Amino acid sequence: MKDWMDFFNRNSPFEIIYDIIEEGERRVVYEDSGLIIETFPLYHRTPCNGYILREKPKMRHLRGDAVKFHNVPVSQLKAIKEGADFVKDDGTVIPNAMLTTDADPSVSYAYCSDTMMDPRVAEDVKGVDTIYHEATYDDSLETQARERGHSTARQAGKIAAMAGAKRLIIGHFSKRYNSEEILLREASEEFPEVIVANEGLRIDLE
Repeated sequence: MKDWMDFFNRNSPFEIIYDIIEEGERRVVYEDSGLIIETFPLYHRTPCNGYILREKPKMRHLRGDAVKFHNVPVSQLKAIKEGADFVKDDGTVIPNAMLTTDADPSVSYAYCSDTMMDPRVAEDVKGVDTIYHEATYDDSLETQARERGHSTARQAGKIAAMAGAKRLIIGHFSKRYNSEEILLREASEEFPEVIVANEGLRIDLE
């Protein structure tokens, strides 16, 4: 991989760090203060992995009027946004619920590229808000889909339902289709909230 990248990108202004994922591996591949990315195996003819991106819990919102009323010092604001109570100089405890409102919900997104339908995928992405899942073929080509390590649109819908997702994005369509209408219809018969992926598509995950 390094030789290949060096050949096509030999004048890169930054260093590329390679993190090799072994076949069948499930682990965290990236983490920072607000995001965690996990990898999990998919089931294609060649080794392939999916990814889950999860926002970490967000901080609570300060109630400006309450913070001002209780003379909360700036040095305490971060701790309070993280859930701490405020203790005044005289020992009076002001509960966090009086100083803040609920945090915005964290969102999660799973990317399942080349894979045949497999319940293990649904288990790995269980509880994720939005799932992208390949939907290469329609029902009439289900046998071909499995032989080639792909999924039908209906199978993508079943995976989203099994995983308890809120939204399904389908893509990776065979070039045989001039319209994705049949794929959208078949996926929607298994799962209610389906979006057809296209180049440049932007989606609010919240």
